[in-house]
Amino acid sequence: MKILLLYPRYAETFWGFRHALKFIGKKAAYPPLGLLTVAAMLPEAWEKRLIDMNVQALKDPHLRWADYVFISAMAVQRESVREILERCLALGIKTVAGGPLFTMEPEEFPEVDHLVLNEGEVTLPEFLQDLESGYCRRVYSTHVKPSLVHTPLPQWNLINLNNYASMCVQVSRGCPHHCDFCNITPLLGKHPRLKSAEQLLAELDALYRKRWRGAVFIVDDNFIGNKRAVKQQLLPALIDWMKERKHPFTFITEASINLADDDKLLHLMREAGFRNVFIGIETVNESGLKECHKQQNMNRDLLASVRKIQNFGLQVSAGFIVGFDSDPPGIFDQVISFIQQSGITTAMVGLLNAPQGTRLFERLKAEKRLTAKFSGNNTDFFMNFIPRMDPQQLLDGYKRIVTTIYSPALYYERILRFFHEVSPARGVDFPRLTNFGSLRALCRVTLILGLLENGREHFWKFIIQTLVKHPKRLPDALVLAVYGFHFRKIFTSRP
Repeated sequence: MKILLLYPRYAETFWGFRHALKFIGKKAAYPPLGLLTVAAMLPEAWEKRLIDMNVQALKDPHLRWADYVFISAMAVQRESVREILERCLALGIKTVAGGPLFTMEPEEFPEVDHLVLNEGEVTLPEFLQDLESGYCRRVYSTHVKPSLVHTPLPQWNLINLNNYASMCVQVSRGCPHHCDFCNITPLLGKHPRLKSAEQLLAELDALYRKRWRGAVFIVDDNFIGNKRAVKQQLLPALIDWMKERKHPFTFITEASINLADDDKLLHLMREAGFRNVFIGIETVNESGLKECHKQQNMNRDLLASVRKIQNFGLQVSAGFIVGFDSDPPGIFDQVISFIQQSGITTAMVGLLNAPQGTRLFERLKAEKRLTAKFSGNNTDFFMNFIPRMDPQQLLDGYKRIVTTIYSPALYYERILRFFHEVSPARGVDFPRLTNFGSLRALCRVTLILGLLENGREHFWKFIIQTLVKHPKRLPDALVLAVYGFHFRKIFTSRP
């Protein structure tokens, strides 16, 4: 068999970092971890190729080579998926599709030959067995939430690691929380399932042997979903592994706000090499938290929780949502104020949407308020339902948030606040500008942010203040300045 694994293009998104990647000569932020893992589940004798369309163009000869095209995608890749399926259909190439998009909306893709849904550890072997016998069903699905102890190492040899800004590993699936707007629990379950410490270290060893050095994104939707296992098994083993290899990686992950309640966990994560954690704040309005059943965020001082995590040396990135039924007219100013006070540099603010399969989707469907499919892009100025607030008022308020918080003056001010919040005693490790690639990036930053972009006077003021007050953090200041440029580009390109 000749198998072509295809990863569709992303729409222009907040997390795609398209405008930032140009500064460092990378083509995509993250590799297609799911497809790389699926490739390892296929028979070893099969010939496999992988094309990430965010890195290289898909051409007809690529498709004609294949006996089957395997596609994995999320909702934000829907448009690219449609193009792929049209091309495969025109060329008579059989398709096999899975991943979140197809699992949540299988009825939307009648042109796919075989849908291998849910988790591949269960459904992919069934498909392969039927393929061997010569008769395959069209749909393979399951309610089983498999153990991850037999999940294989991703086949990193299928991609060029140098095309990416960060590598990825997965440690767990599932989240103990069940927020109304989130489809993680419907997809992956409420009880976190973890790989063993040995599995995690084996995956990191594979990246280390490939000479990867730098950022590794642990893609779990809630890394601390099982705190006990993380504290007692994973982190102690990871700390020893990192020390033995002189700390080749820095880790990024996602966690719930109750991370702030556990000093030992914060200390272990910092010692293991974690430098950035994304947290879903969602709303600073207590009624909104109650509305969406975000119980872990309720009845707490959210600002103090963020500052505590930062004080342990972890940069907090965060998600915010406006458009809840309970949002008051003043919600926009409240969100702006919180973000500025917190020093959260990377704040993803989006309009509320209802993905299929969520409790929010079912409620809005019953209320006949749904209007369209969920786009999967949290920052595209789009809602797929009729809000309670006047739609124009909501859209205008949302635009005001994102244009305000990423205006050069306020954004650079926020970075300096973050530097102030991070405890000097714990320190923060930043890369040095010692290689040609970094020097080239520095030249681009100076040219674009310091000479060409509107607001350049704020950039130079920020750089001077960094050199005076936080000189050791200049490299991180430059990285965050580039992030701000990307975010401004994303939001100013919207209608």
